Amino acid sequence: MKHIVQILCAVFLFSTTVSAKTPAIKVVGSSTVYPFTTVVAERFGQQTEYPTPVVESTGTGGGMKLFCAGVTTNTPSVTNASRAIKSKEKALCEKNGVSWIEIAVGNDGIAFANSNKGPKVNFTKKQLWQAMAAKGPHPKKWSDIDASLPDYDIKVMVPPPTSGTRDAWNSLVMSKGCPNEIKDANKKDCNLLREDGAMVEAGENDTLLIQKLMAEPEYFAYFGFSYLDNARDKVQAATIEGATISLDSIQDYSYPIARPLYIYFKKEHIGTVPGLREFMKAYVSRKAMGSKGYLIDRGLVPLDKATYNEMVSRTK
Repeated sequence: MKHIVQILCAVFLFSTTVSAKTPAIKVVGSSTVYPFTTVVAERFGQQTEYPTPVVESTGTGGGMKLFCAGVTTNTPSVTNASRAIKSKEKALCEKNGVSWIEIAVGNDGIAFANSNKGPKVNFTKKQLWQAMAAKGPHPKKWSDIDASLPDYDIKVMVPPPTSGTRDAWNSLVMSKGCPNEIKDANKKDCNLLREDGAMVEAGENDTLLIQKLMAEPEYFAYFGFSYLDNARDKVQAATIEGATISLDSIQDYSYPIARPLYIYFKKEHIGTVPGLREFMKAYVSRKAMGSKGYLIDRGLVPLDKATYNEMVSRTK
């Protein structure tokens, strides 16, 4: 009996040691995709033999830089992205021998929000460009742009240049609202922001943005739909060209600042980093990303059926 107990203790100690030595999957990238990946990671750690993946919010650009740095196991295996990988990021990955599997996670809308204590506003893309652009008219107040807009100073909290949400905002708002004469001269100038204090650069933590909006009712900020959806008792979203942000308007893209979200898995780590393939499959599963998956309850707007099936096929 004593011998059997010794054997069982040895087996337990061995399995504990193996588990302790198993490296956790490292995930970096977008703050917008971060809450979705964190939920999948927590469930994965609870329901499998593998450690819970470590998820860090670095911004899309920062995550791509880390992800593309190389193939050694001390580099991230996964990166979240609130826009597709850029050509210069592809070049960096290819230079360092990194290949990837791109998964569209779902859809998202960018909310332009303020405190519930402030007014409910409708903006056009042209008005937003005029308020925010370095090449614009630099109005002091919103009402200087249009009398229907609030009669207080323009203050907008914006994410840093490494943010994929900022990239998407530039593409979907700044570029669209920019006058043709500026586009024709130099398209990149459309995305330059004012540097006179009207634009306040904030970090990648969208939860802190919401707290700042509550403290400053005259401020606006933009961030992903899931953060808005989980804080509707605190903040409200402006309508954009008359369209209200919602699950339906994001999925059918009738909301004019809708975009897809992504996650990238490093091919060279599959089979090398324990549990990576299993984590990828858990993420793309119907339980998570499906039309009735648990991520939908967190504010993710699901993919259409054909696109979802295409993402599943990429994990095989």
